[in-house]
Amino acid sequence: MKDPYAIIKRPLITEKGMGVSPLSKYVFEVDINANKIEIADAVKKIFPAVDVVKVNTLRVKGKTKRMGRMGQGKTADWKKAYVTLKAGQHIEIFEGA
Repeated sequence: MKDPYAIIKRPLITEKGMGVSPLSKYVFEVDINANKIEIADAVKKIFPAVDVVKVNTLRVKGKTKRMGRMGQGKTADWKKAYVTLKAGQHIEIFEGA
């Protein structure tokens, strides 16, 4: 199995992400090739005190960016995962210390 830290890249601290945290849902940027089972296992290994109930994933398309007059490029595509925990459980990094 892959390293859990290679699957879960970083938590996404956004307004929408913080809005679903009272529902025991947390948002992570994950490896684009990771599936839901691998994501759930990685969250369990990184945060052993939580139980994952459900994982929803979506792919975010990269945006087209202009560089100068004629140049045009594209940011990378990436994957986002909404992880639902058992009711009443939470992850400390999202609470702010």
